[in-house]
Amino acid sequence: MDVRYSCSQRDFKRYTTDEIRREFLIENLFTPDVVNTVYTHIDRVVVIGCMPVNGSVPIDKGMDVWASFGSNYFLERREAGVFNVGGSGSVYVDGKSFGMDNKDCLYITRGAREVVFESKNPDMPAKFYLVSVPAHRSYETKLIRISDAAKKHMGSVETCNKRVINQFIHPDVLDTCQLSMGLTELEPGSVWNTMPVHTHERRMEVYMYFEMPEDHVVFHLMGEGNETRHIVVKNEQAVISPSWSIHAGVGTRNYTFIWAMAGENLVYDDMDVITTSELK
Repeated sequence: MDVRYSCSQRDFKRYTTDEIRREFLIENLFTPDVVNTVYTHIDRVVVIGCMPVNGSVPIDKGMDVWASFGSNYFLERREAGVFNVGGSGSVYVDGKSFGMDNKDCLYITRGAREVVFESKNPDMPAKFYLVSVPAHRSYETKLIRISDAAKKHMGSVETCNKRVINQFIHPDVLDTCQLSMGLTELEPGSVWNTMPVHTHERRMEVYMYFEMPEDHVVFHLMGEGNETRHIVVKNEQAVISPSWSIHAGVGTRNYTFIWAMAGENLVYDDMDVITTSELK
């Protein structure tokens, strides 16, 4: 498991490109039959990528749960959201099967003992992307298909950010403890996300970019609004964004990204907007 520790905005100003990438970029999410896990001390969020190919893969494969979390099993005191960004597959939660197609989402409540990933076709394996956060109570494990997500049409062609925000793990869709997740699809010709930028002091966020050809990238913007930095992000890579940082991006073509938030609340207007003219 890759452990990342918290970084202050004061220290961040002195980071080199390599240091920024080591601290905030998650490069390798999907490896055949491996559970790739990153544990960030920012709100104690865990990011996992799993691509089962040759059989079923348990969520705790290769993980010392007690040493890492002080719990008897991974979700003893955690909740999680899972997106499938690959071929069809299934997630088994305490023996119950949830079939997931591309862009479907599964919310797993606190207390689920066994979580197992499986692909329907090893030649077109599923790619399960998971974000987990601490939880103080349990709700209901629920599958949300892309067709059932709450959809918000945003942006315009003129500002190159015409997009659909699909809200899955969201107060308008289902109850959770503190996790919130969704998927944003940019239309052809649109390349900007999350503009004007903002921060939310009481919540962190993780972006995972995908549906990008190999020769295209996203320039993910982060840092304080008056002293920004960027990370060049490739397909199926994620960026950790602390509460003090902006989180936005521009691609060399359109793309899709999954956003996940955790922190003190689930209030979506609890943010500090920074106008584009204020950015430096």
